Amino acid sequence: MITIEHLSKHYGDLVVLKDVNVHIEKGEVITLIGPSGTGKSTLLRCLNLLESPTGGHIFVDGIPLLDKHTDVPKIRQRMGMVFQSFNLYSHLTVLENLTLGPTKLLHKNKADADKKAHELLKLVGLAEKAYNLPEELSGGQKQRVAIARCMAMEPEVLLFDEPTSALDPTMVSEVLAVIRRLSKEGMTMVIVTHEMEFAKNISTRVLYMDEGVIYEEGPPSRIFEQPVREKTKAFIHRLRSFRYHISSPDFDLYALQAEMEAFCEKHMMPKGVTQNALFVAEELLLFPSDFLEVDFHLSYSEKDGSLHLIYESTGEPFNPLEEGALEDEIGLKIVVSKCQSVEYEYRNKRNRLLLKIKG
Repeated sequence: MITIEHLSKHYGDLVVLKDVNVHIEKGEVITLIGPSGTGKSTLLRCLNLLESPTGGHIFVDGIPLLDKHTDVPKIRQRMGMVFQSFNLYSHLTVLENLTLGPTKLLHKNKADADKKAHELLKLVGLAEKAYNLPEELSGGQKQRVAIARCMAMEPEVLLFDEPTSALDPTMVSEVLAVIRRLSKEGMTMVIVTHEMEFAKNISTRVLYMDEGVIYEEGPPSRIFEQPVREKTKAFIHRLRSFRYHISSPDFDLYALQAEMEAFCEKHMMPKGVTQNALFVAEELLLFPSDFLEVDFHLSYSEKDGSLHLIYESTGEPFNPLEEGALEDEIGLKIVVSKCQSVEYEYRNKRNRLLLKIKG
């Protein structure tokens, strides 16, 4: 359906895309993942010419999009785009936002456009909001309206540029649920996302981008479980683990807790697991330590959804699990109560507690 050959995009001396090649079949759900600044959103914007490529070719059903004789507006109508920032008309009702394009550009009569708009609002769960203004909606509701507005133009392809990045975590799931529903109905979609669990579950193919190229691609099971290339492995590993180093007794406890909480939210860990991890971390820091060096390492297992915490400290061997090791064992009891298992080892002159956090 869409073929990209040797696509490049430069901004002066800055090379954002270089030699991008990919073919997208009808009905595929493609997710673009990778570090920030590697050209994912730029590639998406080149597909519908919101950005003009510097070089290369884009074909839509064999039609050369970049050819000067191509009817670009007609091709662009076949591709709807959902942005991070919703882009709804604030002075129009939800219904009017959905019907403006079909009546002005597709020349539909108002009755047909209204009927289709109500059907789409029902599809995204917002039928009762048809006559509300955008300012009366939550962020998640606005994004669902934006998706419905794209669908009103009857596109063959939907492009999503980080559709949940502007949303609070509580609103992300409602938007992702709508995209999942569209995927089940066979809509062709290309999605730039940082929601890795979502990408893993919805994609037919994942494209990992790095340094302006498609560095590795494949089915989600392979990209997330058995990546082949080194940069992909490093990226996937970083998604699954978190480290925090402490070298001073004057460390910032709140920063540690905030980063731990953000890591747990990113992996959609249950609230109970997150709270247990925070309690355990705080109690561990009350254990005796010379504070030459302390490391926290959180590790998320996608296989069983479990959260592991490794606490390492320098110094002579000290096993807090041994009877009588701590003067006050209340903290240890709290730690044990919040964990499925707690083990101790001394390796390379470092004390290590290995904890599996309870759900």
